[in-house]
Amino acid sequence: MTQTPPEAEPVIRTIAMPADTNPSGDIFGGWLMAQMDLAAGNLAGRIARGRSATVAVDGMAFLKPVKVGDEVSLYAHLEGTGRTSMRIHVEAWRRPRYGTESEKVTDATFTFVALDEAGRSRALPGDEK
Repeated sequence: MTQTPPEAEPVIRTIAMPADTNPSGDIFGGWLMAQMDLAAGNLAGRIARGRSATVAVDGMAFLKPVKVGDEVSLYAHLEGTGRTSMRIHVEAWRRPRYGTESEKVTDATFTFVALDEAGRSRALPGDEK
């Protein structure tokens, strides 16, 4: 089955390195989750126009391993907002270092809350009611 990454530009594109591996030589799931959190946080900061924090991650399943040298592309899009919160869906795709075909390795929905200078939740811009 041929897979096609999302049409949008990735929020982050990085290379999986040897320091990111588990004893079996695959990339740690925690490293991949951290990259996804960074991608979601990048989008959340733009939407909140300021500081925000991850408060939940839903539905992450690892479909394929990521290997050292793979290019990992992370695509994020806004699924919805509340008064202070944002739900951001992130897909992670790998492309072998010398390959041309990409495959989806995982996805998850991250929930962020916009924060004020004191670290308390605040309304998103345009929702200051």
